Amino acid sequence: MSTPAPPDWQPMQPQQSTQPESVEAALYEVRRKIYPRAVSGLFARWRVWTVLLTQLLFYGLPWMLWNGRQAVLFDLAGRKFHIFGLVMWPQDIIFLTVLLVISALSLFLFTALAGRLFCGYACPQTVYTEIFMWIERKIEGDRFARIRLDSDPWSLRKLRLKTAKHLAWGAIALWTGFTFVGYFTPIRELGQAVATFSLGPWETFWLLFYSVATWGNAGFLREQVCKYMCPYARFQSVMVDHDTLVVTYDPVRGDPRGKRSKREDHRAAGLGDCVDCSICVQVCPTGIDIRDGLQYECIGCGACIDACDQVMDKMMYPRGLIRYTSERAIEERLTPAEARRHIKRPRILIYSVLWIVLVGAFFTALAMRSPLKVDVIRDRGALAREVEGGMIENVYRLQLINTTESPMPLRITAEGLPALQVRGLPTETEGVVVVAAASNLLVPVRLRLPMDAAEPGTHAIRFRIASLQPDGGAEINEASSFIVPR
Repeated sequence: MSTPAPPDWQPMQPQQSTQPESVEAALYEVRRKIYPRAVSGLFARWRVWTVLLTQLLFYGLPWMLWNGRQAVLFDLAGRKFHIFGLVMWPQDIIFLTVLLVISALSLFLFTALAGRLFCGYACPQTVYTEIFMWIERKIEGDRFARIRLDSDPWSLRKLRLKTAKHLAWGAIALWTGFTFVGYFTPIRELGQAVATFSLGPWETFWLLFYSVATWGNAGFLREQVCKYMCPYARFQSVMVDHDTLVVTYDPVRGDPRGKRSKREDHRAAGLGDCVDCSICVQVCPTGIDIRDGLQYECIGCGACIDACDQVMDKMMYPRGLIRYTSERAIEERLTPAEARRHIKRPRILIYSVLWIVLVGAFFTALAMRSPLKVDVIRDRGALAREVEGGMIENVYRLQLINTTESPMPLRITAEGLPALQVRGLPTETEGVVVVAAASNLLVPVRLRLPMDAAEPGTHAIRFRIASLQPDGGAEINEASSFIVPR
């Protein structure tokens, strides 16, 4: 689908040519820049509020504090994620897996319900393109002013406007890259490092990488990302059916198209409601003509709906020539209420039930998650040995992980064999080990057993690690084995 051109552009008449060069040139057509026109209306207001909400969350969350630390911090070096007091460790990878499955299922559900809502309102590419286009309009003007500016030869005014635009874009891009890195490196430390020019090489690389990516994607590539780089547009067709609510042009009501006077009886002249003004094309951020039907380039932003409704108001025609509805509603001339009744269909019910079950299971497992994690590792260098006093000794290493935001005192005991003794724990704290808040501790432990207390061989035992916190805390029983040599 070719992109729209300015109003004074006229399509070139096809020329007969036997030269193979013309055929090859047609296969590699240069991209035409799209100049989206500003539009106001219900869907435009929704996009504005979505941009404000998403950016408030994105830019604000790293600066929030929780129990004296950054509220949301993905500490890759420390191998733990801090999310509002919840500390996630590599052992919690199952939660991330379930969360990704829920996100994918949510995408399927929302797409089957109402098309590409995520693309039109919440996708970072859409959000930052909206921000960059807003800056572009404020500095260079609306659609026709930008077209004239780009077609004019370079002058001091053009250089000044272009420089101001790119400086504003660069500032937004740099702040975006800085904020993104601030989710992985404490943002206050990152800010001090930037201010003192002591930023590390990796932080510098990723800050510049995401800044350039934001500047390039939102400032230059724009719709090309949605058309050619994003896989979602390619497989959305398998999630959309005749009852999905999508941005749709009503050809029954709108065709035949044609220009006419406001006072003219267009029905008597054999015309539909579409005045063929092409404003719906001019406001489209991907440059498609929605009147050609649903296309994979459509991101469902609703800009064409707002533009068409304004034209219908001026012509004193009913709104809704372009509207959110289903293909079935257009074909069978269903009312909005009848179209909404078709939402309850097997696919939606299955997606909804699976989504509810997964979300319920996710939060239930998260609420029941133990604040203490234990991993028992046998010392491979000394499986079993004889020590003084006629004792058999096995050596272990206990990996203790405290997932809470407060220190956790623990008492370690061992069970499973009579007269089993625990050695190696600090005597000054009477065998109690304290794991600092949101941290892990490797504790070497030796178990001893009289030589005549058990038959030679491998015996099942278990470590009992109990929290001594006033509220009862957690208790873990971890299975292991004790070897008595022959």
